[in-house]
Amino acid sequence: MTYYIDEISAMIGAERHGFCRSTIAWLLTDSRSLCFPSETLFFALKGQRNDGHDYVRSLFDRGVRNFVVSSLPQTMEEYPDCNFLLVKDTLAALQTLAARHRERFDIPVVGITGSNGKTVIKEWLYQLIEPDKTVARSPRSYNSQIGVPLSVWLLNQQTEIGFFEAGISKKDEMGKLWKMIRPTIGVLSNIGQAHQKNFQSLQEKCIEKLKLFKDCDVIIYDSDNTLIQDCVNKSVITAREIAWSRVNHEKPLFISGVETDSEKTTVRYRYIGIEGSYTIPFTDQASIENSLHCLAVCVYLMIPPQVIAERMAKLEPLAMRLEVKDGNHGCTIINDSYNSDLSSLGIALDFMARRGEGKKLGKTLILSDILQSGWSSAELYRKVARLVESRGIEHLIGIGQDIMSAEKQFGVPEKHFFATTGEFLKSDIPGRLRSQMVLVKGARVFQFEKIVERLELKVHETILEVNLQALADNLEHYRSMLKPETRIVCMVKASAYGAGAIEVARTLQERHVDFLAVAVADEGAELRRAGIATGIIVMNPERTSFGTLFEHKLEPEVYSFQLLEAIIRAAEHSGITNFPIHVKIDTGMHRLGFQPQDMPALVERLQRQTAVIPCSVFSHFVGSDSAQFDDFTRLQMERFIQAADTLQAAFKHHIIRHICNSAGIERYPQYHFDMVRLGLGLYGINPIDNSRLSTVSTLKTTILQIRTLEPGETVGYSRKGHIERTSRIAAIPIGYADGLDRHLGQGHAYCIVNGQKARYVGNICMDVCMIDVTDIDCQEGDSVQIFGPELPVSVLSDILETIPYEILTGVSTRVKRVYYME
Repeated sequence: MTYYIDEISAMIGAERHGFCRSTIAWLLTDSRSLCFPSETLFFALKGQRNDGHDYVRSLFDRGVRNFVVSSLPQTMEEYPDCNFLLVKDTLAALQTLAARHRERFDIPVVGITGSNGKTVIKEWLYQLIEPDKTVARSPRSYNSQIGVPLSVWLLNQQTEIGFFEAGISKKDEMGKLWKMIRPTIGVLSNIGQAHQKNFQSLQEKCIEKLKLFKDCDVIIYDSDNTLIQDCVNKSVITAREIAWSRVNHEKPLFISGVETDSEKTTVRYRYIGIEGSYTIPFTDQASIENSLHCLAVCVYLMIPPQVIAERMAKLEPLAMRLEVKDGNHGCTIINDSYNSDLSSLGIALDFMARRGEGKKLGKTLILSDILQSGWSSAELYRKVARLVESRGIEHLIGIGQDIMSAEKQFGVPEKHFFATTGEFLKSDIPGRLRSQMVLVKGARVFQFEKIVERLELKVHETILEVNLQALADNLEHYRSMLKPETRIVCMVKASAYGAGAIEVARTLQERHVDFLAVAVADEGAELRRAGIATGIIVMNPERTSFGTLFEHKLEPEVYSFQLLEAIIRAAEHSGITNFPIHVKIDTGMHRLGFQPQDMPALVERLQRQTAVIPCSVFSHFVGSDSAQFDDFTRLQMERFIQAADTLQAAFKHHIIRHICNSAGIERYPQYHFDMVRLGLGLYGINPIDNSRLSTVSTLKTTILQIRTLEPGETVGYSRKGHIERTSRIAAIPIGYADGLDRHLGQGHAYCIVNGQKARYVGNICMDVCMIDVTDIDCQEGDSVQIFGPELPVSVLSDILETIPYEILTGVSTRVKRVYYME
């Protein structure tokens, strides 16, 4: 749907500068996601650490001519034929535009909120409703103050029903989302602890979420949940209720039975005298509950019971993540093989572009037909072609009758088209892909998971899964404790604590951290070669690495006069001036660093040269994670402040101060200073009490073989595993060469198989170990979790009387890393 720029200016109440006649079809808030410049309106949003106004010039150079800003460029004459819509608050203007756009549609709109399950409910509703109606829905989890307006903008003349998520993290946010979504059907999934820190109680949060349902025709919720029912009563919502219940026969939607076996769940229900049932291919309680919310929407929309049953049986699990995997022949595979629409294609191509920075790989897109877009086929694939070409795709593989018929639209250097996935897999194209970044993007019916299976490199059945969204969540958890101006250094040394430095660094760079920290220069050089532009601090610079430091702009820690003299001489020899260094003070760790009494001599030496310049001054806490060391921590602070003051007094420029690590961030907000250093907490371990944040790394493997052994038999080398009862013993392909410590063997520890503990039997071997699965329902090929969400790494470190760092960094490089973004 398009608007003239003067219409938009009036809709948001802007002061217009420039009178270029333009039509707008696309809204942009992230300069990296530009697709159609001439039809794009860019909103220059201001965040705590990023200002969209900084990107206006680069977007102008790329063809954008329409901008919503809160301040005009100083030199307007440099922007000919442009429109600048001047507003007080660009985010408020974006939300106002979405609200005005929403007012033009008199259609059913489902608004979904709650603590968990929003995206699953939305996508399952899409699977259930899409065969009958043209649907607009939130891309992925676009449910924030920025995501919702971008989602609502997807409504167009062909839309017959909308599904939109709404997520909040604090009070007084839902009212803004309501103005944009204005749902006619409200769904409240559940209420949990997510984002609880900004609410005094679960009840307060629930009442805030219920504000989305103002003026709804109907609201849907679990009436057996007393918290939700009480909050609904207190909110005095006038809408009709479909409050489903498993116990109250009087409720509009009564769930008369739920029967689960090992593979499926059958639900029986009664709605206004109509009996029905359906079976879903899931058994977990969350999926059952999500299906009940979907059922309530379906019965309200008067979908016949037999149709509901037919479609419920075909519900598919959601690909809630983009996976990055190693492929055959030097390829990298990005798997997004379960949905395909224009918006999510743009998101996936952006992800591909950022993951491809610094890699000498071609760009291949495998794309299926895009179903139920609301556009004619010609218009749809004209837009797809422009999007694909704007992202630099060199090789397009199209699968499906519609995209085949649009072949001439695509001007990419190389292209191949197939009617079905099977035809593509039978061709020689999969085997010909070499040194490519391959994005696999398809609608569910095309079963693109078969393509991913064919293309991915199968080298080891043991993998380390790295959840990049969890990493980002942990970063934001600690960021929320800081003042907006406080900078962050993120530790990515030791291959990002075993998670893999390049992918982790890319994720952190996207989230605008101020510095990354590595141990040695070679680690920093590897990041630079991968396209990482964020500032990099080298914590342990070696004297043989000065050339690498200078070449790749890596900023060294300097901890002694000898090292300082060496780097000054090297910089002077190379003609370098004002190279940034980070001065380390030893305030009590007694590992590395200048002594506080060294500061006058250090100042004198720094003032007699121009080769290097102090960028920051810092120290390390000895025991910030424990109250027993608080007195010593305060002593360290006195020493640090005195030394830092001496250094700062000698220079006119501001020298950044930092001393807090992960534990210090949480326990000592008064010591945050200019910057903090985030290490173990970033990777999901709270160093104060080893409690988990969001789990980042999951080490998992599979069962190779199961055999039954009788009492008296033994397992493994040196006959250390003694069988005392008839037992089922499983062999799994992980050993001490993969990082599984031998001291965990002989029953000292366990792994997780299908949610249950399976103890290690006998000695752990180099490549294989054995576990007892006698009392566990499992079979060969089932997954085994060595550590992860069900078995925190801190459990293993406690057993080994060590620290989580050692477990995380000990995972061998031969273990394949699989990265994904929720």
